[in-house]
Amino acid sequence: MAKIIVDGIEIDVPPEFTLLQACEEAGKEIPRFCYHERLSIAGNCRMCLVEVKGGPPKPTASCAMSVRDLRPGPNGEPPVVLTNSPMVKKAREGVMEFLLINHPLDCPICDQGGECDLQDQAMAYGVDSSRFAENKHAVTDKYIGPLVKTSMNRCIHCTRCVRFTAEVAGTSDMGAIGRGEDMEITTYLQTAMRSELSGNIADICPVGALLPKPQNFRSRPWELNKTPGIDVMDAVGSAIRIDTRGREVMRILPRINDAVNEEWISDKTRQVVDGLKRQRLDRPFVRENGKLRPASWAEAFAAIAAKAKTVAPEKIGALAGDLVCVEEMFALKGLVEALGSKNLDCRQDGTKLHPKFGRASYLFNSTIPGIEEADALLIVGSNPRKEAPVLNARILKRYRAGKFMTGLIGERADLTYDYVYFGAGPDSIAEFLSKAPKDLAKPMIIVGQAALRRPDGAALLATLAKAAFDLGVVKDGWNGFNVLHTAAARVGGLDIGFVPGDGAHCATAMTNGGVDLLFNLGADEIDVAPGAFVVYIGTHGDRGAHRADVILPSAAYTEASGLYVNTEGRVQRADRAGFPPGDAREGWAIFRALSDVLGKKLPFDSLAQLREALVAAHPHFAHIDEVVPADVAALKDLAGLAGALDKSPFGRAVEDFYLTNSIARASAVMAECSAVAAGGYAQAAE
Repeated sequence: MAKIIVDGIEIDVPPEFTLLQACEEAGKEIPRFCYHERLSIAGNCRMCLVEVKGGPPKPTASCAMSVRDLRPGPNGEPPVVLTNSPMVKKAREGVMEFLLINHPLDCPICDQGGECDLQDQAMAYGVDSSRFAENKHAVTDKYIGPLVKTSMNRCIHCTRCVRFTAEVAGTSDMGAIGRGEDMEITTYLQTAMRSELSGNIADICPVGALLPKPQNFRSRPWELNKTPGIDVMDAVGSAIRIDTRGREVMRILPRINDAVNEEWISDKTRQVVDGLKRQRLDRPFVRENGKLRPASWAEAFAAIAAKAKTVAPEKIGALAGDLVCVEEMFALKGLVEALGSKNLDCRQDGTKLHPKFGRASYLFNSTIPGIEEADALLIVGSNPRKEAPVLNARILKRYRAGKFMTGLIGERADLTYDYVYFGAGPDSIAEFLSKAPKDLAKPMIIVGQAALRRPDGAALLATLAKAAFDLGVVKDGWNGFNVLHTAAARVGGLDIGFVPGDGAHCATAMTNGGVDLLFNLGADEIDVAPGAFVVYIGTHGDRGAHRADVILPSAAYTEASGLYVNTEGRVQRADRAGFPPGDAREGWAIFRALSDVLGKKLPFDSLAQLREALVAAHPHFAHIDEVVPADVAALKDLAGLAGALDKSPFGRAVEDFYLTNSIARASAVMAECSAVAAGGYAQAAE
């Protein structure tokens, strides 16, 4: 540690700290535009100037100088840094005056108003008039895709967006053209950005040059109620903030959570907002004479009860979709088991993961921050860029740090980082094992759903588990055997045992004539064959609702409090940001009311009581925002079950990143993004 005196306050900081970080440790706020904690240092804006005693007789950019670069006093005194001296104040005012030379007076109509760094700092360092009488420099707005609106007259050339696309997104979409006063920030050839994380540049832009296009001119920040939530568009469980006005969700922004998503979210997470109000189910429906008609809750429940009386218990089944919370699955499981059935499945894609193999067999055991500790990675049957963009950014971060070997078995794809390609199918695993070094400290394997949903998925999982022990991926103090899920509800469903009991039907069997009465809880990615009586409990008029005989409208993830478990086994709690439309109700409440009608009353009357029952049955749900390590003993047993593997290549778990669920398919913004991506991102400028 190094000693430094900041405005008379002596502190100890690591010598690699910048002066800006050291000043913040001392409780001093340093203005900045180009500096960002998660990006490389550019030193462009010069707003973070400080005075260093004993240094050059001029202000110093605090973001670009380290504490170790300072010289002690003549008698060995700690270096002295001043953040509010007359020199510093005059220098910052001069920088602000230069920044405002070409900045337009758009504040009254700029969507960044109220959240603008330039606006805030101009209040402290700006002046009431300008000494410059020349015309302001005008810049043509650029087309950079359907998600980000540009107003480049406001750009101050901080290059945050350029560094983000190069260092975090890995696509290097943004760059600078021209020199001096002719410099402009743009995408190359003015094509749409190719990154699944592109919307984050609107968050990090310190002025109103880059703004979220779908929310343009729709609201002001001070009008919105802000509620913490959890993203369900993938299984990473990114921390989000849901901003609402009245009953309407206006926007979704990231929350900082260094253990999961840092401060980034995917474009689908951010801009699926309009899908939350389109094609919504807001009342019950009952099918009569081949057509669905609106009905009351009593009529819908009566139709279900009448059918249940005619069906044998072993002919009743339940499916859980990808977006539902744990409480809904727990309530449905209790209801179906009370009716005498064990036909349950949360694996609508047919993945062969099962709790009987132990919790370590289906978790991202190293945890997401553990990626930064690994020294080698093998990806099997997965495309993290499409399946979990935020997690892929973490892999890129580790790759950029150096000394990180990466290999891929599966479909060849642009992952934003280099890798060694071993092949497309299971045959390549043996080749990899023959070449893999055995002396790595913390190697890691990521297994994707494209590999596990095949008929030989269980044998492949066992084969990779055995390889993990052979290569030291699993050893004392380190478990690098990781399963990457694509569904937010999957780990929670596996944790509570929402899988077929002994001799019971799986999802494929249930949807192909195995049951006569099927409770479909938001499972929209699977087709149900004719014959079964289908009760659909969901939010949107998607595939599941089209096949239903009775529709019970439920609340979306922004409209209900619920627990989710992400791919690493972290239990997360989301709060309700609004209320469901019309007569829609929360899923657990629907099952509680239905259980009364069916004569199988569930033992809870409130969400709190349900959660008490959940924790009693599965204690790890009491550990909110914690990862309870899984026992690897069962993983050793799984490694001994290796069987014959199919030689066919792995497919894709995600065909279209922007249209993976019912909410995304209802979104016009996601449909536009999908069309632009299908066209090679070369859509003509507006």
